[in-house]
Amino acid sequence: MTGSLLKTYANSDALDLAGLVKRGEVSPMELVEAAIALVEHLNPKLNAVIHRLYDVGRASAAMVNREAPFAGVPFLIKELVTSWKGAPFTNSSRYLKGIVAAGDSEIVRRIKAAGLVTIGKSNAPEFGLSIATEPKLYGTTRNPWRDEITVGGSSGGAAAAVAARMVPIADASDGAGSIRIPASCCGIVGLKPSRGRITLSPAVDCWYGGVHSLCCARSVRDTAAYLDALAGGLPGDPYTPPEPEDSWLSLSTRMPRRLRIGFTVTPPNGAPIDPRVKAAVLATAKELEGFGHIVEEHGMPFDANAAWKTYAHMIAVELAAEFEWLETKVGRPVTREDVEAVTWEFIERGRSIRGTDHARSVEDLRRIGRIIASDLLPYDILVTPTLTQLPRPVGYYDMGETDLDRYLSRWMDAVFAFPFNISGLPAISLPLGWTPDEIPIGVQLVGRYGDEATVLAASTQLETAMPWKDRRPLVSA
Repeated sequence: MTGSLLKTYANSDALDLAGLVKRGEVSPMELVEAAIALVEHLNPKLNAVIHRLYDVGRASAAMVNREAPFAGVPFLIKELVTSWKGAPFTNSSRYLKGIVAAGDSEIVRRIKAAGLVTIGKSNAPEFGLSIATEPKLYGTTRNPWRDEITVGGSSGGAAAAVAARMVPIADASDGAGSIRIPASCCGIVGLKPSRGRITLSPAVDCWYGGVHSLCCARSVRDTAAYLDALAGGLPGDPYTPPEPEDSWLSLSTRMPRRLRIGFTVTPPNGAPIDPRVKAAVLATAKELEGFGHIVEEHGMPFDANAAWKTYAHMIAVELAAEFEWLETKVGRPVTREDVEAVTWEFIERGRSIRGTDHARSVEDLRRIGRIIASDLLPYDILVTPTLTQLPRPVGYYDMGETDLDRYLSRWMDAVFAFPFNISGLPAISLPLGWTPDEIPIGVQLVGRYGDEATVLAASTQLETAMPWKDRRPLVSA
């Protein structure tokens, strides 16, 4: 392993690396060995990769289609949602310890077809029920920018690994901000696509359209190309967003027409916002105005506290139902000792909610989603904070908490994230703000339903004007 190869690997995004493979300048096996070397060197400090699948990666590298869009690019699968046959599939829970995936999910089939080479699985909180990544089963993932602050969650292992340049891109999923929040905490790019953009097969639906899959990446173009690789539904999927006129990668490079852009720095639950976060949003709005876009302040008119309570009630019922199904796979009922305290409280609450109340919650959530989407129709883009606060200290979002309502109140740092899971609108977090001591601040761009193209094009503009490519965390290749 040469130092020049490691330097090239660490300085390149996924499409750059795939280009080297296609031109014959490096082999997929060389890239895999570079990624393995960096995981072995950096992961003891970060705990981002919790299952090493090096043999799988090496075997895949030997069979890569060099014409695939991400030919030979090392990759991580999240230890949640995504199913890779034969790999651990624990959802970071002691209850599922030892369980392996029986088959590939449709997303994994598309990942393989895109030429990505999986070398491991990334850490996540138990069942994705935290916006930190500190599961008892696998331990805390550390932020490569600052050891004492959270990486975010639930895609925290993926975000830390991408930020530290172990891999250029990694699998991620988002049910209430779980792609965008860790992207914000780790200074990378995280897009939650429109509802229904990517099939969840073999599942049909999850959280009534609230859960979405995509990636953590370091560049907008990698995000767009990965969306090209994964996008598309299957017959019978419940949500069908409009199809683009061209590839997402191509659309992301087109200079957007003059856009009407709203921005807000006023949390819709009346909570305070960190002045450094506010400054990052205002600086982004000013930059967009400098491009010639029409930019104006626009608040979000809905009761965020009530919406979050309703969303959490729905999640509780869905989780209780999931554990009822999992009991048939594990062979015994789940007990309080099998899961973390927050997970148990969610299960118990879900079991206590009547079916008629659950049906009403689902209808209420759809009504809230309509309000949010309708309110934003006059705007091509809405700019908001990703989080209202800087990354919290490790341990702040403690899943050992037995008071579920108190725990859920802490999640309201993400008051600008979960509304777009409820409404199904595409939303991206970009690393556009930094404190003087180099703590990243994410700024969120939200688009109309089905219009990832405008979100990506505006993101490319900002990536050029406010570049983050050369920023490196303390723990990095």
